[in-house]
Amino acid sequence: MTVAEAGSREFLRQATRAAHDAVDEAFGAYAMAGRDGYTRFLRAQASVLPAMEHDLDPSALLPPWRGRGPLLEADLAALGEAMPPPAPLALPPGEAARLGAIYVLEGSRLGGAMLARQVPAEWPGAFLRTPAPPGLWRAVIALLEAEDAGPAWREAAAAGALAAFAAFLKAARTP
Repeated sequence: MTVAEAGSREFLRQATRAAHDAVDEAFGAYAMAGRDGYTRFLRAQASVLPAMEHDLDPSALLPPWRGRGPLLEADLAALGEAMPPPAPLALPPGEAARLGAIYVLEGSRLGGAMLARQVPAEWPGAFLRTPAPPGLWRAVIALLEAEDAGPAWREAAAAGALAAFAAFLKAARTP
């Protein structure tokens, strides 16, 4: 089976692999076991994630969805840090692009669970340690597959996913 014949999930995985790897590498460079590195990581996430959650409004499509922006804000406050100014999301138009960006947003939740292992247990960590609502990732994938209208739709979804990855990458690389 070719990527073109695969479902939305596999298509998005392949179409965004390089962007995903770049974001993982950029955030992986943060020294999460050190207070400064962890705080910088949270600030980078806070510059993009809450605005992305607001703009994408996943709760309208995914009933089990709960945002992580408030958890991020609470963790920063516990570290004596204010929320940074939000960075806008330059998302292509259309519902497919929105769903592609939600795929990245919710995928970042899964990645955060891996990063949480690097953070000392005594530090504020609700943002990384709070599990996703049960079945959320499966709901994201099911929604992608249900809405998939063929190659042009998948390309639009990939454009949205790439825009979301670009926003996270810019945030990770901004001092």
